[in-house]
Amino acid sequence: MRKAFLSVFALTILLFAVTNDALSCTNYLITKGASVDGSTMISYAADSHVLYGELYHWSAGIWPEGTMMDVYEWDTGKFLGQIKQAGQTYNVVGNINENQVAIGETTYGGRSELGSQEGAIIDYGSLIYITLQRAKTAREAIQLFHELTSTYGYNSSGESFSIADPNEVWILEMIGKGNGYKGAVWVARMIPDGYVSGHANQARITTFPLADGKTSVTSKNFDEFIKNPKIETIYSEDVISFAREKGYFKGKDKNFSFSDTYAPVDFGGARFCEIRVWTMFNRVSKGMDQYWDYVKGNIKHDPELPNGDENVDHYATNRMPLWILPEKKVSVQDMFAFMRDYLQGTELDMSKDLGAGPYGMPYRWRPLTWEVDGVTYCHERATVTQQTGFSFIAQMRNWLPNQIGGIFWFGVDDASCTVYMPMYCSITHAPYSFEKGHGAMMTWSDDAAFWVFNQLTNFTYSRWNTIYPEVLGKIHTYEQEFVDMTPKIDEKAVALYKTDPEESVKYLTSYSTRLGDKVTDEWKQFYRYLFMKYMDGNIKTPVEGQMNPKVEQPGYPVEWLRRIVNETGDQFKVIGTGH
Repeated sequence: MRKAFLSVFALTILLFAVTNDALSCTNYLITKGASVDGSTMISYAADSHVLYGELYHWSAGIWPEGTMMDVYEWDTGKFLGQIKQAGQTYNVVGNINENQVAIGETTYGGRSELGSQEGAIIDYGSLIYITLQRAKTAREAIQLFHELTSTYGYNSSGESFSIADPNEVWILEMIGKGNGYKGAVWVARMIPDGYVSGHANQARITTFPLADGKTSVTSKNFDEFIKNPKIETIYSEDVISFAREKGYFKGKDKNFSFSDTYAPVDFGGARFCEIRVWTMFNRVSKGMDQYWDYVKGNIKHDPELPNGDENVDHYATNRMPLWILPEKKVSVQDMFAFMRDYLQGTELDMSKDLGAGPYGMPYRWRPLTWEVDGVTYCHERATVTQQTGFSFIAQMRNWLPNQIGGIFWFGVDDASCTVYMPMYCSITHAPYSFEKGHGAMMTWSDDAAFWVFNQLTNFTYSRWNTIYPEVLGKIHTYEQEFVDMTPKIDEKAVALYKTDPEESVKYLTSYSTRLGDKVTDEWKQFYRYLFMKYMDGNIKTPVEGQMNPKVEQPGYPVEWLRRIVNETGDQFKVIGTGH
């Protein structure tokens, strides 16, 4: 998100982490050759302490020539200006449109002097949602990114974007040019089919193939880019020359690294950001241990680049690859699991250290960094985090008609305690419990999904290792049911589509919206059940034929009691026992 990691060049992420860590997100990108069923997928977690989780929707439309549209900054609601409306716009639900084009983002900030642009109208959020209303393919979306920012200016700091359609998955990294300029510099790369990628608030595109007219072109050649699938890299024509003009880059063009020039990685960029990409890579491929030292924050700057040239620009030399070849295919359920990662299975497992408390809670309240006796320390920043407003997995399937092929698996609140529910890309309105404007961050609504899920989640935090296994079991039951139902829903929707596409959309809208509201209502009942069962540190189980339940008092784990004894000695010792 945009407010994440805006700071001075050398301490971009670390300094931000000290003060806020308010907005930061995680994207995983899966190509069709890397998925179990041949779908493409991207994920996104909108991690903000002040972002209210709701499901956005824009209806398709036909607009008269000369129509203007208002642009409001996504983060703040501030009016930025007006732009020309497109003649035709497409249905958008969340971050996917009816053409199965999906877009996610993470903010890396980058060089602070490039983070504002006087008079610019397009912020990163508007860029996403305006583009979704206009694009038929991922390539068209990339062209629209360039045209919108070039025409109206770019009003945000550095962003990494995931852009996907049923056939291709792209990563695009962009940063504004600062005051006195208009627009942005950027690079977009297609993830090779069969590979996976990710980004999490650290720019990741390093070197890239320079324009050869065959596999790589500049923004002067969008016509060729749109029609030629062999072109897998495109970049703004001035991305290198602008860096030279500003004094950011001195080396040879072939060694130019977008990330190392516009957003160099530092301790925070690796430990708080790259580590989230590493966790997904590590789940699908062996050999990621070689990057463990890097993602813990140990950045090397060797005197020579990997190709033997002198490292004149002081680039990092031990970075992870932009994409990897997974050793196993990825399912949508795997994507759900990726979003719930808290570094389990590593030495930094957040459920294992003292900060997890007696109940192994894998969360740390902010601020992200803290100081004791003049020394700065950090909590871990894992993929799953308490401040998530909403998250999704967008799944695009090229063997189905567009309005049926795209599924937006959507959940509000912390990914560990959410249920990912299938919202088809053509639905004409959101479930009532997810609707925009149904409640707000400081406006309570008993039947708004965001508040229903947050109630249960925050209760679960109180005794994580006791309550969460039951919550996760319930989540898995729901999600498996939805996955199992999908072929049947697809089949019915396709049958309707063959005779009446509009009826197919009505059917999918009814399915998704009723499902969303049903789960929200049942989650409310589930919370009440959990509260009765686990309140006051007890575990209560009904006993048939008796008024009172069976009561268990598990107390604290032995490991935690031993910590108390080690710290307090005989303070709590019962006299006359022990030796």
